[in-house]
Amino acid sequence: MVALTTGLDVRLARLSRHRAGRFLFVPMDHSVADGPISTAARFNDLVSTVAAGGADAIVVHKGRARAVAPRLLQDCGLVVHLSASTPHAPDGDAKILVGDVADAVRAGADAVSVHVNIGSDTEAAQLVDLGTVARACQEWNLPLLAMIYPRGPRIADPHVPELLAHVVNIAADLGATLVKTTWAVPAERMAEVTASCPIPVLVAGGPSDGGSLADYAAAALDAGCHGVAVGRRIFQSADPGAAVREVAAVVHGHRPAFVASAVPFTSVAGRAGVPAQI
Repeated sequence: MVALTTGLDVRLARLSRHRAGRFLFVPMDHSVADGPISTAARFNDLVSTVAAGGADAIVVHKGRARAVAPRLLQDCGLVVHLSASTPHAPDGDAKILVGDVADAVRAGADAVSVHVNIGSDTEAAQLVDLGTVARACQEWNLPLLAMIYPRGPRIADPHVPELLAHVVNIAADLGATLVKTTWAVPAERMAEVTASCPIPVLVAGGPSDGGSLADYAAAALDAGCHGVAVGRRIFQSADPGAAVREVAAVVHGHRPAFVASAVPFTSVAGRAGVPAQI
């Protein structure tokens, strides 16, 4: 019997259009939490540059999606982010839903994303939101990217491998299609995190010491990640196009494997493998 293709299959194929099962996402949703990432007039130019450089998808909020020229999304997927918070609130870790799956479908999205902070004071409400969105995504055959992190007053170290394995499996258990999280320390133990998880894992951020994005992406793939989600290190770059192309060459399979014995990226504190804050 021939297996029938579902809408979920079609959308996932669009989200890994350059190489099946590999994902290069460029989050550009930071304006809610951090303020504008570019001028209004330049935003479409930035999207065009990112798409031309080989990004599989951009991540924006529903209102910003309406400002993106449709022609720019012919070769680049659209993920609509449904969560928000600002640093001006009493609890910046308290993510809330500011949209739903229907909003994303109306915007032409290929997927939605939801942010969950495990260990925050509002963890329970965020888990409820993740489950609610997952149920709606099943009804619409829409992929769900869970951006899930150990973050909050109960988290002493967000890079502990066992803790990261726990949070990515929370995402899988509650119905996510893809999961994005931070890097493990030590870096080589990220392989344990990805091996534990039944859905594709993407690693967030980038080397906070200004190290090579290509080496960072190669290390992620060698650790079993299915891709990366890099925002600031791309759109704040002096040459965003070159930054995207550098990562795309790795994620889409045009660069030799990273040598695991020489971890090339460190945090500001000098701890190997810690990506920039997202």
